[in-house]
Amino acid sequence: MSELNIAPDDSGNNYAGLLGEIAAGQRLGDSDAIALATFDNTRALADIAAGLRDQGFRNVVTYSRKVFIPLTHLCRDVCHYCTFAQVPRKVQAPYMSIDEVLESARHGQAMGCKEALFTLGEKPELRYRAAREALAEMGYASTTDYLYAAAAAVYKETGLLPHLNPGNLEPEELARLKTVSPSMGIMLESASKRLCEKGMPHYGSPDKDPKVRLQTLENAGIAQIPFTTGILIGIGETRQERIESLLAIRAVHERHGHVQEIIVQNFRAKPETKMVNAPEPDLNELLWTIAIARLIFGPSMSVQAPPNLSPGVLPQIVQAGINDWGGVSPLTPDFVNPEAPWPHLDDLRRETAVSGKYLAERLTVYPAYAQNLDRWVAPELHESVADLIDAEGMPRTDGWCPGDADVTPPESVMQALIDEPKRPSNDVLEILNRVTESSEGSLGLTEKDVERLFHARGDDFAAVTQYADHLRREVNGDTVSFVVNRNINYTNICYFKCQFCAFSKGKLAENLRGKPYDLSDEEIQRRTQEAWQRGATEVCMQGGIHPEYTGETYEHIVRVVKAAVPSMHVHAFSPLEIWQGAATLGEDLTTYLQRLKDAGLDT
Repeated sequence: MSELNIAPDDSGNNYAGLLGEIAAGQRLGDSDAIALATFDNTRALADIAAGLRDQGFRNVVTYSRKVFIPLTHLCRDVCHYCTFAQVPRKVQAPYMSIDEVLESARHGQAMGCKEALFTLGEKPELRYRAAREALAEMGYASTTDYLYAAAAAVYKETGLLPHLNPGNLEPEELARLKTVSPSMGIMLESASKRLCEKGMPHYGSPDKDPKVRLQTLENAGIAQIPFTTGILIGIGETRQERIESLLAIRAVHERHGHVQEIIVQNFRAKPETKMVNAPEPDLNELLWTIAIARLIFGPSMSVQAPPNLSPGVLPQIVQAGINDWGGVSPLTPDFVNPEAPWPHLDDLRRETAVSGKYLAERLTVYPAYAQNLDRWVAPELHESVADLIDAEGMPRTDGWCPGDADVTPPESVMQALIDEPKRPSNDVLEILNRVTESSEGSLGLTEKDVERLFHARGDDFAAVTQYADHLRREVNGDTVSFVVNRNINYTNICYFKCQFCAFSKGKLAENLRGKPYDLSDEEIQRRTQEAWQRGATEVCMQGGIHPEYTGETYEHIVRVVKAAVPSMHVHAFSPLEIWQGAATLGEDLTTYLQRLKDAGLDT
């Protein structure tokens, strides 16, 4: 980031000092945020915003592969910029049928979508008799009831994860919908009551009352539902009102921690609306607002701008501080903005790469929430979400996983091992260069460094793997070694109950893991000698955490092996076994490890 060279304004605002504090990681206070409404240096804001974004999301920009399901175009509101909402005489039917919903969902499933985005008008039954009659004929009391049924059908029949945008909801509605949807959303659009006055875009739309929408956001937080929200810019609001809207969202989020994404959406004038001739916000306004949103919410909040609303300038939008493009559909149009087609994913990937970023798919529920299912996602959805994600909470996009010899890694991964990385992140290069300069090799890495390298994707992944290959060649040439060994598991009795374990002894009828065993000294020695006779030079030893084992037990096991074959290399014990051994003897880990080494433990 370039040095800030910003003079105070006529009101005495010390923008340089304020922005410097934000760049250093200080939370932007409400009054300071509002003071930025008069600050016009978008470039300075964007530079800081991009730096904050990189702290939280590194070189990754995400999107969700979705199918758009417009459950109903009827709505009781009359927003002056909207073409999504229609009157009954202009729609074929008040609601999509369940069969139509499933047909769309299955098309999305076939094209690799993982999200089914339900968008719909708000409470049309309160305005239109046609909506009431259609619901009654189908056997539902409200649009929300029907939404629940449609989302449940999609989840059950296709496995797609529904994301619901039904508008304002009461606590009991949120609680019910949570069981069929891992995430939901509502656009605040603006916290300005002024926009609801006569002559303004939300006049005649009771559901756009900011108090009502903020209450829904509050209700969602209490219900612990991952929630998407944001603002719509260019509909008559001031910059200060935008900031006040973002601050209102932040206040709710800081109480509950449930806002997973802030959308900054730019108004686009549409035919056949009251705002058809209204001026659209220019690129500078969009970039300024994105940067402000990032400064207000800091490095950890996801900030999104829809890519189809700003064609041709996506690299500039990335540079303003976003880290997400939102839902992008490979088959259905944006029914809210039908005049703005989705970019092709290959084009989106290329334009994202222009800014040095890697386009990665995400689920509708963001990684931080997907990794904490017990708190944020209904139990009914846990298994599906867990099956879809990797260790970082991102979706698996191919069939490969470690240890599966039947599936090869995708071509993109294999190619990254060969192609020269174009724009790896500076922090990754700094870490790798530090390893090069360190006389201790990899010992120059801190735990934070290692964690950062494990997060590498795109060009960062290529840089890490190619550097590792170079280091391997430098140290070992092209020689790849192996050891002939034998595993000796001396007991499968364990008092831990790890859910993933198929080794330790449990209830036989329930787990089908076989009988419990605890090998005798004679059997351990027999297996060691047998391995040596067959050419093994190492035994690898590990067992369950036996409740009767002490530190002396593990020491004794090592001595038993060495007594049988003194030259056998002993590679043994999990960290948990080491911990238990030390704890039972009242020794620290260093002292206990030395005890094992003295007994003959090699590695």
